[in-house]
Amino acid sequence: MTMDKSLRVRKGSTSSRNVLTRAERIGKLKEQERWTTGRSPLGLPKVRVLKTALKKKKKPKAEGDAATAGTAATPSKTAAAPKKK
Repeated sequence: MTMDKSLRVRKGSTSSRNVLTRAERIGKLKEQERWTTGRSPLGLPKVRVLKTALKKKKKPKAEGDAATAGTAATPSKTAAAPKKK
């Protein structure tokens, strides 16, 4: 019997999760100083999971102009190389 396409696990789905394991939740509680030793690991309070997104760094205009001017001034590799016959 074949598996339906909607039930297959994709590569991207494993990277972003919104549910933590019990050990991860206890680790987050320790970071927030809400965990006391000797406490039962059952019935843990909710822990917020922050989604992190990488932001693109903006280049200053002075560096961007110098970078484009430097590449335009240098000859390209294809123009400098002699053609083979």
